[in-house]
Order: sequence, then structure tokens, then C-alpha cells
Amino acid sequence: MATAEPIVAGVAGRYAAALFDLAREQSKIPEVEQDLVKFQQLYDMSPDLQRLVRSPVIGADEQVRALGSVLDKAGVSGLAKNFIGLVARNRRLFAAPDMVRAFLSLAAKARGEVTAEVTSAHPLTEPQAQALKAQLKETVGKDVTLAAKVDPSLIGGLIVKLGSRMIDSSLKTKLSNLSLSLKGGH
Repeated sequence: MATAEPIVAGVAGRYAAALFDLAREQSKIPEVEQDLVKFQQLYDMSPDLQRLVRSPVIGADEQVRALGSVLDKAGVSGLAKNFIGLVARNRRLFAAPDMVRAFLSLAAKARGEVTAEVTSAHPLTEPQAQALKAQLKETVGKDVTLAAKVDPSLIGGLIVKLGSRMIDSSLKTKLSNLSLSLKGGH
């Protein structure tokens, strides 16, 4: 049962587990996963969508209508569209990105994969993503799914979180460490 997983904690985890269980019952995990990835990509690229999702002053009905239009244009339908609408109606839209992450983790785990959270200064190209997956697979011995985020403040490099391990090769951290060592008089 999905809800026994440690990833399923808090509101986002409970919603993700419920969606996962429903998608599994209907044999639609891959379709829901694809649709949620489309939604997450839209969210990551659109400051307007981020404002719509995060704003406590926009009414639930207005959020549902606006999201319905956005999701239709993106080709998101079925369970994923209904799920996002339900989340908006329940005034939990602010947690949607965490719900998507939790669902993707549950789906990957069901396939025997592990998920690595990768934060980069710029979007990874397909060859970069494939090379990173191959390197991580070699390290952990399992197929690895990437949950990619973009954070321009990193300047360059990557932060990779895989389970309890974190590798931070971002330029921001390297510069911060250099600054600390210079201030320390070393």
C-alpha cells in the first residue's frame, strides 16, 4: 500500500498517495505521471502560473477555471486534471508541486527506481540528463529517475539529492566556502 511509504508525509504525501492508489486501480500510473510532469514543467517555467498556484487571495473557483484552461492547452487530462482541480477546490494548491514530487517518487519506487532531486542553474539538456542518470545508476545499482529543478542563484554546477546523500557542486556553494575560508584568514 502506497500510504505506508515514508515519502508520504503531510498533506502533500496524503494527496499523492490517494492519487497513486487511484491511478494504480485504473492502470493509469504512466499517463498520470506524464501529465503531472507536464504540469510541473509549466509551473517551473511560468511565474504567472506560480502566482496563481501560490496566491491565497485568488478564490478556489477562479483557480479551478484558470487551471482548467492552462491544463487543456498543455494536454493534461483525465485523472491528473481532475486531481489538480480537486486540490484547487480544497484550497491546497500551494502544495501541488510537493504533491507532484511525492507522486513521482511513489511511481518510481513502484517501478523499482530511485528518484534523485537535481537542482541546476540552467535546465539540463537531454544528453546531460542521460549522462547523470547513467552515473547515478552506476553509483546506486538501480535505475534513477531525475526530479529536476532550476535555481539560477546556483550560478553553475548541480546539487543532487539521492536518499540521504547530497552532492553539492554548485558554484554558489564553492564561492561561499571560498569566502568563508578567506574571512577565516587561512
